[in-house]
Amino acid sequence: MSSRAPERPVEIREKAQLMSASEIERTLIRLAHEIVEKNNGTDDLALVGIRRRGVPLAERLAKIIQRIEKKPVPVGTLDITLYRDDLSTLGPKPVVQKTELEFPVAGKRVVLVDDVLYTGRTTRGALDALFHEGRPKRVQLCVLIDRGHRELPIEAAFIGRMVQTTENQIIEVKLREVDNAEKVLLMEKQ
Repeated sequence: MSSRAPERPVEIREKAQLMSASEIERTLIRLAHEIVEKNNGTDDLALVGIRRRGVPLAERLAKIIQRIEKKPVPVGTLDITLYRDDLSTLGPKPVVQKTELEFPVAGKRVVLVDDVLYTGRTTRGALDALFHEGRPKRVQLCVLIDRGHRELPIEAAFIGRMVQTTENQIIEVKLREVDNAEKVLLMEKQ
């Protein structure tokens, strides 16, 4: 007979708010300027959001860049569920949605956009999915938060904010388009 205590569910509590709605907006404006500057304008530039929260971030960046440069920048959506190497963490039946790229990626300077850069596995999956669509001239990564703890040699070219975290902390990005809220939280497992 085992006398082990029953396992308790992991509780997660909010430790701190890292960014407010206005800080997110200011950060996206800065990132948009950096993207334009580093790419010498918008010729052959395209933004590709990684589902879920990378998509509204890419759309917002494209609107800001259009205001700056007076030219539209195409935005695509990448669903990398099929390409993830950690499918077991997504549950028994991962939901597969289609990749939506209304433009050829061949020859484009593509900026992949995601909310949080952590292990690098999502980015690696996104690169696989992107190259499945064609061969871009250049690929750069733009993230709102880089929290470290990389498992793969992946680095973002454009970073909204670096946040040093511990393994038992989680960064939670809330966007109005997905979550009906607008903030970045540091959560901690209890």
